[in-house]
Amino acid sequence: MPTDSYGTLMENYKMKRIINVKGIWILLAFFLAFGAGEAFGQQRKPALKRKASVRKVVPRVPVYSVALGTVMRVRMNKTLTSKTAEVGNTFTATVTEPVYSTNGVVVIPTGSTLTGRVNTVTRAANQGKPGAIDASFVSVRLPNGRSRAINGSLTDLEGNTNSDNEGTAGGRKMKNRKLIFIGGGGAGGAVLGAAVGGGKGALIGGLLGAGAGFLGDRLTKGKEAEVKSGTEFGVLLNQAIAMPRFVEATPVYQ
Repeated sequence: MPTDSYGTLMENYKMKRIINVKGIWILLAFFLAFGAGEAFGQQRKPALKRKASVRKVVPRVPVYSVALGTVMRVRMNKTLTSKTAEVGNTFTATVTEPVYSTNGVVVIPTGSTLTGRVNTVTRAANQGKPGAIDASFVSVRLPNGRSRAINGSLTDLEGNTNSDNEGTAGGRKMKNRKLIFIGGGGAGGAVLGAAVGGGKGALIGGLLGAGAGFLGDRLTKGKEAEVKSGTEFGVLLNQAIAMPRFVEATPVYQ
């Protein structure tokens, strides 16, 4: 084989190898660039658009004032007696007439529930000493579920009393006397009486119920104070309260 032909063949062979190697490098560079770009695209998360915050506007509900000294007419829901009652016990009474604000808006309707709490209990004792229960009223719950704390005390239904923040009644009959339930009513029931500062055994004469004397026979045990279910009496507000106009269902604001 001539030398020139051999040399030409070798040069062609070398050129083909160089071309093949370059092609391989180009392919490798392409794949590397494509793979890196794809990986970068996966790592980079698209920016999230923040939603504009929408503030919920809750409209103010107007409230109406119920004056200090307002008397609520209520009816006892369950019998309470000085024989078994303990300090701290609670009981309920149902409002039997609507309570109006100072400008004539109904804020506490008929059917609302008052919660009372026993403050002191005096058991009936010999020498004709009757039982007694001193109670206060701490909250009202309306038929629509709305509740409100109150400061209320026991009173009669004659509407001739007012009160201070201590629950001490004043008026033509009960000046500066705190009203409590006292045993001695008909069939062992309770009547409204008065006590100085609500202290145990500090009972004063002059009960407000007919046939309710409590002197009795000195050797005879007095009658327990028994406030039967269905008994009606008054609850005096010792502090003014502010409440919305009553509606059948409490509105839910979106």
